Amino acid sequence: MATKPKKKNPRLASGRKRARQDVKLNAANSSLRSKYRTAVKNVEKAVLSGDKSKATELFAKMQAVVDTIADKGIFHKNKAARDKSRLSAKVKALATAAA
Repeated sequence: MATKPKKKNPRLASGRKRARQDVKLNAANSSLRSKYRTAVKNVEKAVLSGDKSKATELFAKMQAVVDTIADKGIFHKNKAARDKSRLSAKVKALATAAA
């Protein structure tokens, strides 16, 4: 049974502080990453259900979330742009199909 080796505690005070900070940063980044994915998923669900007004409303909210998280560097700016572009195309296709 292969188990991961236990991490050693840093000896220097600065290293110990860094380890404490990393735990907090990791939790914050995980939360933001989840928020990003949820926002994208909500727009995709609205598009699949065919609800044009809900999709456009959620898309506007999603853009704000995606931009702020990309600015913080949690996801790459190009990934954010790609996600926005693809979802924008889906929302526009939904709008033209309804018209």
